[in-house]
Amino acid sequence: MLSTIRPAVIAGAVLVLAGAMANAPAIAQEKVLRIGMTAADIPRTHGQPDQGFEGNRFTGIPIYDALVNWDLSRADAPSVIIPGLALEWAVDANDKTKWVFKLRPGVRFHDGSPFNAAAVVWNVQKVLDQSAPHFDQSQVGVTVSRMPNLRSARAIDDLTVELTTSAPDSFLPINLTNLFMASPAHWQKLLGEVPAGVTDPRQRAQAAWTAFAANPSGTGAFRGVRLVPRERFEMVANRDYWDTARRPKIDRVVLLPLPEPNARTAALLAGQVDWIEAPSPDAVPQITSRGFKIYSNAQPHVWPWQFSFREGSPWTDRRVRHAANLCINRDELKELLNGQMEVPKGTVPPGHPWWGNPSFDIRYDLAAARRLMQEAGFSAQRPVTVKVLTSASGSGQMQPIVMNEWLQQALKECFFNVELEVAEWNSVFTNWREGAGSAGARGANAINVTFAAMDPFFAMGRFVTRQANPPTSNNWGFFNSDEFDALVNTARTTFDAAGRDNALAALHKRLVEEAPFLWVAHDVGPRALSPRVTGVVQPRSWFIDIATMDIRAGS
Repeated sequence: MLSTIRPAVIAGAVLVLAGAMANAPAIAQEKVLRIGMTAADIPRTHGQPDQGFEGNRFTGIPIYDALVNWDLSRADAPSVIIPGLALEWAVDANDKTKWVFKLRPGVRFHDGSPFNAAAVVWNVQKVLDQSAPHFDQSQVGVTVSRMPNLRSARAIDDLTVELTTSAPDSFLPINLTNLFMASPAHWQKLLGEVPAGVTDPRQRAQAAWTAFAANPSGTGAFRGVRLVPRERFEMVANRDYWDTARRPKIDRVVLLPLPEPNARTAALLAGQVDWIEAPSPDAVPQITSRGFKIYSNAQPHVWPWQFSFREGSPWTDRRVRHAANLCINRDELKELLNGQMEVPKGTVPPGHPWWGNPSFDIRYDLAAARRLMQEAGFSAQRPVTVKVLTSASGSGQMQPIVMNEWLQQALKECFFNVELEVAEWNSVFTNWREGAGSAGARGANAINVTFAAMDPFFAMGRFVTRQANPPTSNNWGFFNSDEFDALVNTARTTFDAAGRDNALAALHKRLVEEAPFLWVAHDVGPRALSPRVTGVVQPRSWFIDIATMDIRAGS
């Protein structure tokens, strides 16, 4: 069972948060929104965040824009892509490796410099061109793994840019929601301020990026103004933001890392924060009885175990993979989590355009699970040992310790001996790109990293092709076959929407049937907010828009 909120925990959280706020500038007249994140550190602020999609949500989208943005304005329909810094885009009719993007005129970075095609080229080079003076290896992994086919950019004129991919790729516009545009002029200025004694070009570039993270410049609705690693990050409203409908009403946003769920909940109840991610499920009645609001919505977001297919892994036997998926009573887990999940039938739900009607039905069927395990050679006297790498917190990880301990007990019924290897979230997330068998996997043959499923590559493509094998992307377990390479290629090279949906449905059908995952839950993104916070739209997305919110001033 989940632990309760103890007075000592509340007192500790109050002291920690009170100490953090005591160092803040005088903001009594400001509208200040304080957010308790699940991350153990501030997501990177230089334009390509880490900490999973919690980084995109809290330091990516607020400070920066991409060429293509997500529409986060609706709670009653799935989020779709909309023009961001690009007004329109199209693939070349004769060469489908080339895309032309028409850029939005009149946009300026926070430092006052203009956004233009040259800035797009510069931002592509920062993660792809190792010969570029501003290339930053630290930004590569979290970017390239999300758009592995992007190769280069070329300015056609001041407001037109051509992007080139290594192969025809109809997913590219969606992938580009993850390439945030940082200011070249601001970075160049900071490079000029690096002490002359630092002579190595790469060291100078790294010093400039470090300075940039502390003083970032994007085009977004908020400007970063104060960074204290592992403690806090502050943003203030960009009153000149190009999208007048999203000019912030809130004056200042304060991000605070609070990875422990009881500490997050205690901080909210004590009035130290106005918003927490993933509140403790058993604390929800107490939270709501105190007047706080719980927001949630079904999301395209999967909480899985991802299996290893390396030699010696027990998961290479499909009977074992099916048995695990049949062994767990997800309705029971949902009750344990106080309803804060949806029960999955695959990566996408029935009725989704990509569903495909798989022949394998993910359900609770203990007898069938045991039968499959016995066919595979396992029994109560001869259980199979599996080791799972997970984290104690993190972006989208929901309640990872509680959920994994529940799985550990549930799977015993089907002759699984589950060992849990718990590591810090960013280490687990890094290993997701290092792969099974690497030192970072710590001997695990499954990994528990949640993932967003709102675009085809994120939902399926990055888990099932040789091209996505580590370190390129997130096929952690090396699930490889000619069949799946061909299925993904068909979907990727189909540029009409209906045809692509049909190809993706065929891919999802086979994905569920082969079961490279243990599908445990779909997240609903629960967050608890003070009633002082208004204008909240909880979209059917992993992201949320702070810019349109408001808050009553004062405590």
